[in-house]
Amino acid sequence: MFVPVAKAETTSGPAGRLPPVTVMSPDHALPKRARPLQRPRDAAGGRKPAAPQVNQPAAAAAGGISAGSAASQAPGLQPTAASATQISGVEVNARPFSRPGEALEVVPGLIVTQHSGEGKANQYFLRGFNLDHGTDLAITVDGMPVNMPTHGHGQGYADINFLIPELIRSVDVRKGPYYADRGDFASAGAVDINYLNGLPRNIAELTVGSFGYQRAMAAGSTKAGDGTLLAGFEGNRYNGPWDVADDIRKLNGVLRYSQGTATDGFSLTAMAYSNGWNSTDQVAQRAIDQSLIDRYGTLNPTDGGTSSRFSLSGSWAQSSDYGQTKANAYVIRSSLLLYNDFTYFLDDPVNGDQFSQTDRRTIYGFDGSHAFDVKVAGIETQTRIGVQTRYDDINVGLFKTAERQVLSTVRNDQVQEGSVGLWADTTARWTDWLRTTVGIREDYFAGHVLSNTPQNSGNAQAAMTSPKAGIVLGPWYKTEFYGNAGFGLHSNDIRGATITVDPNDKVTPLDRVPLLVRSKGAELGIRTRAIDGLTSSLAVFVLDFDSELLFVGDAGTTEPSRPSRRVGVEWTNQYTVLPWMRLDFDLAYTHARFTDVDPVGNFIPGAPAWVASGGITFGRESGWYGSLRARYFGPRPLIEDDSVRSQSSFIVNARAGYRFDNGMRLQLDVLNLFNAQTNQIEYYYLSRLPGEPIDGVADRHVHPAEPLAVRLTLAATF
Repeated sequence: MFVPVAKAETTSGPAGRLPPVTVMSPDHALPKRARPLQRPRDAAGGRKPAAPQVNQPAAAAAGGISAGSAASQAPGLQPTAASATQISGVEVNARPFSRPGEALEVVPGLIVTQHSGEGKANQYFLRGFNLDHGTDLAITVDGMPVNMPTHGHGQGYADINFLIPELIRSVDVRKGPYYADRGDFASAGAVDINYLNGLPRNIAELTVGSFGYQRAMAAGSTKAGDGTLLAGFEGNRYNGPWDVADDIRKLNGVLRYSQGTATDGFSLTAMAYSNGWNSTDQVAQRAIDQSLIDRYGTLNPTDGGTSSRFSLSGSWAQSSDYGQTKANAYVIRSSLLLYNDFTYFLDDPVNGDQFSQTDRRTIYGFDGSHAFDVKVAGIETQTRIGVQTRYDDINVGLFKTAERQVLSTVRNDQVQEGSVGLWADTTARWTDWLRTTVGIREDYFAGHVLSNTPQNSGNAQAAMTSPKAGIVLGPWYKTEFYGNAGFGLHSNDIRGATITVDPNDKVTPLDRVPLLVRSKGAELGIRTRAIDGLTSSLAVFVLDFDSELLFVGDAGTTEPSRPSRRVGVEWTNQYTVLPWMRLDFDLAYTHARFTDVDPVGNFIPGAPAWVASGGITFGRESGWYGSLRARYFGPRPLIEDDSVRSQSSFIVNARAGYRFDNGMRLQLDVLNLFNAQTNQIEYYYLSRLPGEPIDGVADRHVHPAEPLAVRLTLAATF
């Protein structure tokens, strides 16, 4: 018996037809009694039913690959883009990766790196953006936002270290500002991670590996009354190859109770996460070249941090003759304490430049929508309306420190920030080969800052309207054509909208920045399955920003930036070679430039041009399985005139395993298979080592990729 290969797009329909592809999770299924706009059929002409969402984890636990993603969800309701897709949890877990954030590299064109300890949010790169720790990439887990506005370390900070990959049901990917139900942080893309409601078999795993890696994970579900109770837990320790051990101490858990189905049911979910670590931040390249430290050394051994996240969320869905209603509400309590030192002795030649950032917040949110079908002048349409609200109660601080001891306060602020988004869209099927979507979104942001520097206290508010549109032509010869356009937005740290003086000296005047910044983009694309077994998509996009203003967390000020344009192309392919073997290859190129005139140059620092990934995945329900993955991260300009560029990186990870008939599984992962001596991240800026000129030295600052490492997993399902 074998499990067929996962397909990230959809199953095929009648000859010459391509069933519509949806980017929505199974929770977005049609009302039970509402007439669908589209009726995908299987090869025999019958309806194609949605597969139960608990069928996939068995293969995931086995480390194999299974029938996939979009094929196992309800029919699509609206046109989408060529770059949009849904990826199953099975596909995620079939790949070897070193940290939870890297699981998101299943998203075509997305690079996930780290420049500090393993408890800090990852660094993200997508569509020519250095997204820092999440800005302009909206990430949600079970409907809860991960990105944090007005954050102590950076706007849009998205810490995904609480993710338990084995519990992922699907990853929904949509890129560009084309979707009415996505607002802030979603201009480059949106990644929605959905957890399972139940497991067909309980799972227990134990992993040990190089550099002190240890992980224990257990998950299972059982019937409880009329519903299902799901529980998952992991504990993780890791030192890394660093001279100062990371000493990761992570505990993570999920508890969920659910009843009913995705269209008529509810769930209640509690999550808890805690982590503590030391960190080897990026170091000056000259310190390595001069043998002051080795490649895995540090220039400040007291850097590190702690973080925690606790959440309670609930979702509810009901279908009727009047359509489908959905609601999701959540409360999140999170905290972060960071100690970083990026410039050493540049600002303070005596005590050094270490600083501490704190962020403690409680988040309250609600997301509700209603979808209904109407036939207008013989045209089948579906309209969706929704409201999204969020309120953050934040205490955020920046302090100068030495060896984690506070020397002085740069700024300490109490912030209340809220937002409301109202949206609507209508999808119409005009003919068998033409469907359109038009939508609109209205966002309103407001908040109050109470600062320890009274001049920087104040109120700020802003609103922005964002129209959206999309069109799909086809299918013809199993091929569809897509066009999308829309306006989006990017919120700035609200402290930048109330600031008047530099918090360092309390005197130097600073200009305020707008709370909301406009983005706009468009995309043309094609998706085809004309070749049997091959799903291929090509998307050409343009994305403009009026400004890329960011709040600089280590200075407590707002850094002005310039208007920009990114023009790019993405090519994504999946090929089912055999029922138990799949090849995939993704290639992306982006031309990213500032669009104003400035003698310093118009290159955008950190913006990647070329990104590529590919690999082979094979496996059955029992016996051998494995994966071989390669990722290329091209060179980036590090300053505006492109005179300094980063290295490129090429890293290969491998997996081989065997699943026994009794449910036991033995798996070996080899990370950085060819021991590439490359860097995860590179920056170029001024810093000062002891004895250097008082004005500092401009240099590359790098965080090396970990060397070859092996991890052995023993797992059982029961």
